Amino acid sequence: MKRPPAQLNGAPQFTAWAVAAGCRTARAGRGALLSSSLLSLMLVSSVVRAQSEFSPTSPGAPGLSADIVPPELVGVDIIEHLGDTLPLDLPFTDDDGSATTLGAILSGGKPVLLHLGYLRCPMLCTMVLNEAVRGLAKVDWTAGKDFEFVSVSINPEERYPLAFAKKQGYLSEYGRDAPASGWHFMTGAESSSKALADAVGFAFKKLPDGEYAHAAALFLIAPDGRIVRYLYGVKFEPETMRMALVEAGEGTIGTPLDRFILWCHQYDPLAGSYSLFAMRLMQIGGVVTLVFLGAGLGWLFWKDSARKRLQAPQLNEPSGHGSPQH
Repeated sequence: MKRPPAQLNGAPQFTAWAVAAGCRTARAGRGALLSSSLLSLMLVSSVVRAQSEFSPTSPGAPGLSADIVPPELVGVDIIEHLGDTLPLDLPFTDDDGSATTLGAILSGGKPVLLHLGYLRCPMLCTMVLNEAVRGLAKVDWTAGKDFEFVSVSINPEERYPLAFAKKQGYLSEYGRDAPASGWHFMTGAESSSKALADAVGFAFKKLPDGEYAHAAALFLIAPDGRIVRYLYGVKFEPETMRMALVEAGEGTIGTPLDRFILWCHQYDPLAGSYSLFAMRLMQIGGVVTLVFLGAGLGWLFWKDSARKRLQAPQLNEPSGHGSPQH
């Protein structure tokens, strides 16, 4: 199932604008970068609130003119390709300098948490990775042991020594005994990174100053390479990440209770979290009703059968009034 391209009043589109603003102001000083970051986050929050109050087709719903889109951000977006299988044979270089592919990483049968960005990104990539690692640190399962963490650079000029340094920093930030072999900060040729970005619907653009305009998201990949879930934004709640990993794991991660809880929930892209699915609650209510109804009818049937068994000897017992006299 594919989602249409995000509209101009969509949160992913505003996130893309945010990174471009951050990239342009990053070199102007810390104060300018902070101001840009705060403004960008306010814009994203306001759009999400607006979308939660108005449906896109509702009369009077707020809309944004395409004229306010900066020219350098035209085409920057995320188009969901849920259910599609990624190209697993694209060649990349892992952070230790070895050649690898997504197929090789997925061959271990674990789900993958995938991030696309670039190592020298002055703002958004760092924010996304920081918040992703902080969220994962509060999830029971361990990255590198229960699932794989993969970050792929979209900048073909970046090399594995920089990726290795980036990985060490995030392993330290993660703060638990995680197998380093399950963390991958990969670089590669433009043909590979572009093909992977196209496969997940991650449309980005290189700016004249050498930075990249792109949106903020994480991608959950099933062990067979299928795209299972998109998590948008720069803030990832641990419970949301946990349920997304259960969904992507498809039975390879989590307990039966985790999978039952997931079955009762549905991902809400506007809220960026999982919420109770009313239809599931109705189904559970219907099953519970049938169980109680069946138990009640069974008890009545058993009680009626027991009463008849008690009455049967009395009906068959011979009466003493008609006995012969000697």
